[in-house]
Amino acid sequence: MSLMELKSGSDIRGTAVGEGNKLTDEVVGKFAKAFVKILSKKLSKDLTSLTVSVGGDVRISSERIRSAVTAALSSQGVTVYDCGLSSTPAMFMTTLKIPVDGAVQITASHHPYDKNGLKFFTKEGGLSGDDIKEIITLAEDLPEAPEHKEGKIIPIDFMKEYASDLRKMIIDGLSDGGDDKPLKGLKIAVDAGNGVGGFYAYDVLEPLGADISGSQFLEPDGYFPNHTPNPENEEAIKSISIATLKAKADLGIIFDTDVDRAACVDMSGEEINRNRLVALASTIALKGNEGGTIVTDSVTSDGLKKFIEEKLKGKHHRFKRGYKNVIDEAVKLNSEGINAPLAIETSGHAAFRENYFLDDGAYLITKIIILMSELKKEGKSLLSVISDLEEPVEAKEIRIPINEADFKPFGEKVISDLLFLANVTDGWTPANDNHEGIRISVNDGEGWFLLRLSVHDPLLVLNLESTVQGKVSEYAAKVKDFLSQYSFLNLEQFIN
Repeated sequence: MSLMELKSGSDIRGTAVGEGNKLTDEVVGKFAKAFVKILSKKLSKDLTSLTVSVGGDVRISSERIRSAVTAALSSQGVTVYDCGLSSTPAMFMTTLKIPVDGAVQITASHHPYDKNGLKFFTKEGGLSGDDIKEIITLAEDLPEAPEHKEGKIIPIDFMKEYASDLRKMIIDGLSDGGDDKPLKGLKIAVDAGNGVGGFYAYDVLEPLGADISGSQFLEPDGYFPNHTPNPENEEAIKSISIATLKAKADLGIIFDTDVDRAACVDMSGEEINRNRLVALASTIALKGNEGGTIVTDSVTSDGLKKFIEEKLKGKHHRFKRGYKNVIDEAVKLNSEGINAPLAIETSGHAAFRENYFLDDGAYLITKIIILMSELKKEGKSLLSVISDLEEPVEAKEIRIPINEADFKPFGEKVISDLLFLANVTDGWTPANDNHEGIRISVNDGEGWFLLRLSVHDPLLVLNLESTVQGKVSEYAAKVKDFLSQYSFLNLEQFIN
């Protein structure tokens, strides 16, 4: 097996249990050693002077992998801070708070229980896809024999400090007179999906006076027995909506496994996710940043753009899918002197500039709770803030497999051909603010569709939206007719 098979964007991921286990102790140990060798060179520090934190989510393989990574780092003479069960955002914060030179988080986000992976951080943030390639390339060339320069292993419960910082955010945001129970009178239901997020109920909300009795699935369970811990999952969102209504809670919160993503539902059980979540986060981010730029992924709706630019008086910058792409673009814009306070993907990855552009679901939810508390005093709801958001009547995503090993040139040709067609088709207008694939507006804003290459997989992805009932199937039929000329495309999942 080539270790490069385990590259997944800016992460390393693969099967970690059973006969198909690709993340063996030896393999993850090589990745850990490669990481610190690169870190040593970058910081001009000897390996024995390096400090690295290691944490992991609840997966059944996380403890094994964390132990293997810790042992590999220690064998290089590195001082290791073993953080145990940890959220991904907390592991980045260890680089600033402990502080350490680097951090390794064992997680595979919302993927099934048998998968796992590694994320790497420095004080500058998460590593890029190119950095991961460098780690894998070096790992493949490492000698088999381990080195024995035993570094210290220091157990630390960093999640306590991380939770304390979130509590302080809420107290500072709501308490004029230093009230240490500013959430008293609020009922908040938390759904951790049996991932790491249970700490938010027990260690953040409850100590501040919130009633968390309507919460569910807070206990860690690496088999995820209740539902997929994914804020985009329809079953998961329905579950927290029902729990919120049943508890008569003011707010329902749902996290993914490692808490770098989140979504919520209001007291009526209405979902605040995807475009709604982006609109709400933008409202928060543009307060004090008038005229600022919100960077999102490419599949956000026309209504969201109108909300940001007309209602909030900000600017909307659509970029590529992939949370790291969105974050890196916001960082780039700021470096060019453009005020971009928020990078957010419709999947729920939200990164505020004020928080190191760290995609942190708990930080986003904390900001939302502060806003909700302020609105409640005025007799208003969260949904009232985004009531002007125009939402599509229909929305659909269709995934189109490309049956070619070297799939990118084939996908790019299809997109190029579609652009040519759009330019000669009445009622189709290619977007002038698009950075990924081709986005086409239909009939002066009646709807739109976007055809793009998947970030990682041999797929073309077609997203469609319309403000008129029945139009999505009409758009899809026309696109399918165009795509039918390509023998290397699998159109089986297409709308008929």
